[in-house]
Amino acid sequence: MKKLDVNKTEREIIEQALTHWKEQNLLSAEKSDELRDNLDDKGFEWGMLARYAFWIALASLIFSVVSLFSDGFLSDFVERFYNTPNVIFCLAFAGLAVFFYLLGFRNKAKNPDKNFSNETLMLAGAFSTAASIGFLGQVLDRNENHFTLLFLLSIVIYAVLAVKLKSKMLWIFTLVALGIWFATETAYHSNWGFKFWGMNYPLRFTIFGLLLTSFAVLIQPRIKALQFFQSTSFVIGLLYTMIALWLLSIFGNYSDFEKWTHVRQYEIFYWGLLGIGLSLGLAIYGMKAKDHAARDIGFVFFILNLYTRFVEYLWDNINRTIFFLLLAISFWFVGKWAESIWKKK
Repeated sequence: MKKLDVNKTEREIIEQALTHWKEQNLLSAEKSDELRDNLDDKGFEWGMLARYAFWIALASLIFSVVSLFSDGFLSDFVERFYNTPNVIFCLAFAGLAVFFYLLGFRNKAKNPDKNFSNETLMLAGAFSTAASIGFLGQVLDRNENHFTLLFLLSIVIYAVLAVKLKSKMLWIFTLVALGIWFATETAYHSNWGFKFWGMNYPLRFTIFGLLLTSFAVLIQPRIKALQFFQSTSFVIGLLYTMIALWLLSIFGNYSDFEKWTHVRQYEIFYWGLLGIGLSLGLAIYGMKAKDHAARDIGFVFFILNLYTRFVEYLWDNINRTIFFLLLAISFWFVGKWAESIWKKK
């Protein structure tokens, strides 16, 4: 009989489960021993190596695309020796994107279990698409008033491909591109100022995140083609909301840095209170509904908001020794609290 390959952590979890089931008389001692003997230790973490290798490959690809636009030597080299027009780069990256998408689709159809390599190909296609649209902007003169339509074009491309290829990674790119489009479009309509309808960027993105989260919860489950991405939209929407609200609790609804430097933090305390309340409510909801994403995001931002207020109000008002002592004590209580929750589980 073929044995199940497990790493050290997985073996400990399985053995704890077998011991628990045996103590609860849900599993006989003989069956428990038989199942335990069916475990075999992995010799090498090939899956972990594959994950890190693909991450490094993606990071290198990102740097290469960024360098293509920012490296003056490269652009001078191209202009001096090849004099290649931007339209050629646009078409070349478009062709490269199509190649990666087709390869990813073919690989996913043949090897659906190879998630790392499949998503890496999708990401390579996404970056190639971004590069192609970037060069398209230069071809069309991106200084024109409505160059934000290019971001809208990328959203449509990513969304269609995400649905067709059932790629959550491409759906993440869709939502990120949507956020970029929202920022640039509102900036354009505010004459490139920091306020749009009286709202600065953190307040705008707090509302944007709430709308995206509401869409994920209320509307997306009703659209059959988008049901597969519902959990992804929910998490991205929460991250937009909580990050923006945390920044709002620090900077308030101010667009002028000079004005903000003269504002006392207690004058914008209500934003911090809202952030703490929303994150705590999210954590409680996550625990009750067994929604791990909501629970984890809620706890992280609850603690982040608390310690942000801690630093804001105490850093300049008490002795540094006492400050770090209070910080250590508070973290100890957080650790004890987390440990008690973990033990109950």
